[in-house]
Amino acid sequence: MRRKDPNRSARSRVLVLVDESNVGSSVRTAGRGLDWLKLRDFLAGEDTGRELIEMVVYAGLPPAMPIWQEERDKKNKFVQWLRSNGFMVVTKDGSPAEEGRYKANVDVMMAIDALELSVEMQPDVVILVTGDTDFAYLATKLRRRGIRVEVASVTQNLGNILRSAANEVIDLAPLFRTFELINVEKPAPAEPRRQSQQPKRQPRFQPRPNRNH
Repeated sequence: MRRKDPNRSARSRVLVLVDESNVGSSVRTAGRGLDWLKLRDFLAGEDTGRELIEMVVYAGLPPAMPIWQEERDKKNKFVQWLRSNGFMVVTKDGSPAEEGRYKANVDVMMAIDALELSVEMQPDVVILVTGDTDFAYLATKLRRRGIRVEVASVTQNLGNILRSAANEVIDLAPLFRTFELINVEKPAPAEPRRQSQQPKRQPRFQPRPNRNH
């Protein structure tokens, strides 16, 4: 756990980018509902000694079609909840796929924003909340700009390519175990509930020094 820095001006400025579909799938696999407020506090809250610049959530929406309207309305309600609680949300309309599903890949949007926002906001640290190995090259590009990159995911399911591309990996599994249990047969609730207990961040993998390339 990082010690809280009494000098606020010396705090590391953090930009958090979240692949909503990826992290949502991971927490549901653990049989839990995702508590977004606790996730934000865990990654860049007051106790971390860091200053959160922005936490951006990238979410795919069901297609704008009658058969998807009910699910789309629920997802939009969830998006509005995130925005009302201080999250920046970027959405992408999905398109129909096979077997009555839809696809809404936000990877490209998230990668482009990561580079642009890093130039505009000049964070010291970028946290990528995803386990998708497609973001490995993004992590490398950010590190070449002198930015520390941390990947937050369930490390048990994290591939070596993304793991080795980051300066550090934050294991979300202990945090997920504090979230509310859900019935895995039913969809996760749209609006997360706050929990009273906050786990302490423990050392994960040995961090490697940040170097410009």
